[in-house]
Amino acid sequence: MKIGVFDSGYGGLTILKEIRRRLPQYDYLYLGDNARNPYGSRSFEIVYEFTLQAVKALFERGCHLVVLACNTASAKALRTIQQNDLPALDPSKRVLGVIRPTVETLPEVTATKHVGLLATPGTVKSNSYYLELQKMDPEIHLTQHACPMWVPLVENNEFASEGSDYFVKKDIDALFRQDPLIDTIVLGCTHYPLLLDKIEAFIPKDVKVLCQGPVVADSLENYLSRHPEIEMRLSNRATVTYLTTEHTDKFDSLASLFLGKPINSHTISLTEGL
Repeated sequence: MKIGVFDSGYGGLTILKEIRRRLPQYDYLYLGDNARNPYGSRSFEIVYEFTLQAVKALFERGCHLVVLACNTASAKALRTIQQNDLPALDPSKRVLGVIRPTVETLPEVTATKHVGLLATPGTVKSNSYYLELQKMDPEIHLTQHACPMWVPLVENNEFASEGSDYFVKKDIDALFRQDPLIDTIVLGCTHYPLLLDKIEAFIPKDVKVLCQGPVVADSLENYLSRHPEIEMRLSNRATVTYLTTEHTDKFDSLASLFLGKPINSHTISLTEGL
């Protein structure tokens, strides 16, 4: 059985890259629903429907464990899929997200207990980070700010340009105007690590930035060590296959920016038979 990694677009590749760095022995299947992204501005119902289609597609292609490497899908679809759909689809399979492991890390990172979240409008609107923090450590004060221009900057290969400085600085300044005591910033979108150099240039030197890739990789490694009944079913030929709902030439070109190497993908449809 493979490990499936799903994202609405390309950002989940930053999660896959870190997971494979930490756990290179397993076989992976990445699926990007690039033809229908971005998910951030879509309703809860549509994101749930699209995400469930992707999870089913990965299950059908031999994935026993699926990681939703997408904050919007984790915020709007994960809980419903875990509670309502998995028991009927296959109770032995698992679907995990990126929000809970990120939140679980925060009490160890923040000293002031003032945390900032930079994310897509959909993730901010879902309030998922706040709700998870209330369960984990309600004393942590979370300030959320949506950055609607950051994903387009990355996907149009403008993340390193001088033109992106304006939008990055504008959103960071807006975050700190809400709470100057922030000492930790969570990048609540998997695209944002490509803007890390820009982000670090505009924040105070003592503020830490939490990227999700290493956090999710740590969490997955820990999960598999606690669930040997799942780990023992995973194949370990160290392979990775890339699937997209877009044309492969477009996906391969942009995906190579995220991974730092050329890739070859395959196109699939998530709507056939619906």
